[in-house]
Amino acid sequence: MTSETNGTEIRAGAELPARREEVELETSDGLTLVGELALPESGEPTATLVTLHPLPTAGGFMDSHILRKAAARLPALANVAVLRFNTRGTESPRGRSEGAFDHGEAERHDVDAAMAFVAERGLPRPWLVGWSFGTELALKYGRPHDVEGLILLSPPLHRTDDEELQAWAGDERRIVALIPEHDDFLQPDEARVRFSLVPHLELIAVEDGRHLWVGETQTRRVLDEIVRVVAPSVPVPLPTRWPA
Repeated sequence: MTSETNGTEIRAGAELPARREEVELETSDGLTLVGELALPESGEPTATLVTLHPLPTAGGFMDSHILRKAAARLPALANVAVLRFNTRGTESPRGRSEGAFDHGEAERHDVDAAMAFVAERGLPRPWLVGWSFGTELALKYGRPHDVEGLILLSPPLHRTDDEELQAWAGDERRIVALIPEHDDFLQPDEARVRFSLVPHLELIAVEDGRHLWVGETQTRRVLDEIVRVVAPSVPVPLPTRWPA
């Protein structure tokens, strides 16, 4: 993109060039969910991130910062598409999705709606990328869908039971879990025990990491790991500056 000494540093509020479209997802139980699709500025994406946000009752929504920054940066830096949306009953500046929070139960229809949208648009090589509560939705409801695999950011494993985990053991699709060293809910040692039910899962313990991935250093680490998985031809670490 540019040398490390030229251009503008990519920081929290940076929004790199992309084609951005406000979208609506229709669920099988009759709700409309609001979201945004970000695509590379030109050409076709090489992969698609279908993002699932943290817990709405704890402030999670489609603009939770890692997901917002993925949409702001990765279409330009890694040539990937990023779909973000508010699950049922969740509100953001984009708007409010219909329905009410259902503790991860009826949200299965929200995952279905997102994947139906991906199929309808012909978006390539979709990956489910969940953060916190979103990882529960990916693990519980991702298996029936045509996804390349899962990327799990700070999985708490509060709602996903051992039977649901073990179901992935017979599934050859790739699963990568980023576990913060200082996570509030599931730290690396316990995560290794819980995820032992899925032997092929790649567990990455992130030194000094925290559940919310606050700060540019942690943000860059997460985005680099996502790109390493979904776009292996793109060199990481990603550039930290963009041409002015």
